[in-house]
Amino acid sequence: MEMLTIGAFAKACRLSPKALRLYDELELLRPARVDPESGYRYYAPHQLEQARLVAWLRRLGMPLARIREVCALEPASAATEIRAYWAQVEAETATRRDLAAFLVDHLSQVPRKDTTMLELRYAALSDTGLVRPANQDTAYAGTRVLAVADGFGPAGAPASTAAVEALKFLDTEPLPAGSVLNLLEDAVQGATQAVQDVTRNPKEDGTTLTAMLWTGSQLALVHIGDSRAYLLRDGSLFQITHDHTMVQSMIDEGRLTLEEAMAHPQRALLLKALTGAGPAPAPDVRLHDALPGDRYLLCSDGLSGVVPDSEIQETLTTIPSPEQAVRALVIAANNSGGPDNVSCVVADVVTTDSR
Repeated sequence: MEMLTIGAFAKACRLSPKALRLYDELELLRPARVDPESGYRYYAPHQLEQARLVAWLRRLGMPLARIREVCALEPASAATEIRAYWAQVEAETATRRDLAAFLVDHLSQVPRKDTTMLELRYAALSDTGLVRPANQDTAYAGTRVLAVADGFGPAGAPASTAAVEALKFLDTEPLPAGSVLNLLEDAVQGATQAVQDVTRNPKEDGTTLTAMLWTGSQLALVHIGDSRAYLLRDGSLFQITHDHTMVQSMIDEGRLTLEEAMAHPQRALLLKALTGAGPAPAPDVRLHDALPGDRYLLCSDGLSGVVPDSEIQETLTTIPSPEQAVRALVIAANNSGGPDNVSCVVADVVTTDSR
């Protein structure tokens, strides 16, 4: 049988030799023969059809793991799978379109010149869940500071407590005229030192930290780890943090779908956290202009990992008070099995005369 060199095969199917070597390693497109001495790859002409299918699916943005599944199917079943994938892409695109519209609106807003006074109504609740023997989460809501920390390791509980305690001084400290974000970054350095003071094993103990600081017209966000912050605005729910996990990085690179990520054995592996080892990783920090009617949710992955965003949105939309909302969210997590500690902070932006 006539064989094609990897260079000739790459040219014929419009895949680079580098991509072909990767697909060989992933057992997605194995060469027909490999020279035992040189290791040079050779392909059969009939493999061109599968190679072109792989190239087309990559152009659709399909992750490699799902392409492997599609290529193993009969044509009719493969067509059904591609149709289902594209429906999912369109649904996710609609969600991203909403987020893009929110960001454009958020970044285009002219600072308010009116004298409307805003304040926060807030509530925090933390629960052990139904499986874990102890609660390593910490949730806090104060006059200015909102925070959720999810501890891990043998000293996870004191680590999360220490991180949040290190921020509480911001509740009463006069805010400087300069950058609030710089103040938050400095506070994270203090939180890192506090975590280091209470942890016993720097490689095992640590905590996530997602916190917001109220300035009277804006909320400054600081985020490390996989606890999350959401914003409910005009009935739409937006996740305003990005998980610092290995699985999220693989989603970003197109190597995993959201469904695959949910079942990944290392979905809880963090890329960033406050630990007892070394300096604090660079946190995500940003400012959010507050509007009357905005509702913010901070939560540990004990909620976001088991309760769908659609249910979280429904709960935040229909339950009026922050106290009732945090209780309902904890109940929802426990109704979903309560496999982890669950912590929630809900804060509403209201005008001072709305009470």
